[in-house]
Amino acid sequence: MVVAVKEREYIKTWRPRYFLLKNDGTFIGYKERPQDLDQLETPLNNFSVAQCQLMKTERPKPNTFIIRCLQWTTVIERTFHVETPEEREEWTKAIQAVADSLQKQEEELMDSSPDPMDMEMKSGTTMHDFEYLKLLGKGTFGKVILVKEKATGKYYAMKILKKEVIVAKDEVAHTLTENRVLQNSKHPFLTLFFHLSRDRVFSEERARFYGAEIVSALDYLHSERNVVYRDLKLENLMLDKDGHIKITDFGLCKEGITDGATMKTFCGTPEYLAPEVLEDNDYGRAVDWWGLGVVMYEMMCGRLPFYNQDHERLFELILMEDIRFPRTLAPDAKSLLSGLLKKDPKLGGGPDDAKEIMKHKFFAGIVWQDVYEKKLIPPFKPQVTSETDTRYFDEEFTAQTITITPPGEDENMEPFDSERRPHFPKFSYSASGTC
Repeated sequence: MVVAVKEREYIKTWRPRYFLLKNDGTFIGYKERPQDLDQLETPLNNFSVAQCQLMKTERPKPNTFIIRCLQWTTVIERTFHVETPEEREEWTKAIQAVADSLQKQEEELMDSSPDPMDMEMKSGTTMHDFEYLKLLGKGTFGKVILVKEKATGKYYAMKILKKEVIVAKDEVAHTLTENRVLQNSKHPFLTLFFHLSRDRVFSEERARFYGAEIVSALDYLHSERNVVYRDLKLENLMLDKDGHIKITDFGLCKEGITDGATMKTFCGTPEYLAPEVLEDNDYGRAVDWWGLGVVMYEMMCGRLPFYNQDHERLFELILMEDIRFPRTLAPDAKSLLSGLLKKDPKLGGGPDDAKEIMKHKFFAGIVWQDVYEKKLIPPFKPQVTSETDTRYFDEEFTAQTITITPPGEDENMEPFDSERRPHFPKFSYSASGTC
């Protein structure tokens, strides 16, 4: 069927697309019907309807429906319009049927599959070399557990993934990207531990400290690793036991982005999306500096710079609205946030990238090498009594009993393991000094 698609809610003109819905949840769109359905070319639109929500609406046009779904860790929306109510009903029923089928398959996998204890690290380390202390969190793809390496006594946050679910939900590429970025990154502010609270307004001095550590981390990713992070938000910022910032969740990273290179994929969290992403333009490293602006605005102002529960209105605000500041905010802070949250070009958008931000007067007095070497004294140190103190994690998880199921001896599992293993070559990763 042919539909008109409005890829972002704010777009005022509709774009005709020919969409194909596959049984694995893939939903792909082309400008016109492909000539050969057996040998499809690269689509213009490509996402999954797994775990999606469907909403019917008569606005802004009759016979409209919206698909809201989770791509990795980020909620995205797509808006569609067809000619008749019957067409809309046919589409929504088909999409819901595929989503329900995938959900059932996922539940069966989660119920029947053992945890992946067969992972072996490049160093020869196995999961049996750790003590499993507390569950820190879990989701569709797996769980995060506080562990202690028996040989060294060092503590780590171990991320355990269900390979079957990763493959079934077509998240192998994102998973391997996250693994590669973590393996190739040696920077003090790139691994998680404790959540940065989003309920407090920080002093400008405290925001300056956290902002400097974030800038240092993003500068490293951009200049040393050619990686654009693309998902900077408070939920992905944590504190280690000494109070230093840790950036986590590298599932939306884009590798191979050198100076001047661009991307086009629509991804991220709605409230943190940069204007160039919303406008469906090619974009570059500067999207990370927009994210920095949103995060630092939240720290110093206690709220998002642009917010509305209606995503159509939210995107209009991001694209059109001027930023507003509390009267108490200092001029240098206003200047920094105005530069970072400028529609285009924004602070950091030039060839100097992070160096342009480092030179801003808000960061005057910051010695950036001292930031990297963690010589600056954190403004807040979490009140933890030991390496195993998890008081800053949700008790919903930490109170649960850890269950690590050894690999089964069931012969029925061997064909699956052999088939899936090429997807995850040398996947497990351990790096000393990252926690």
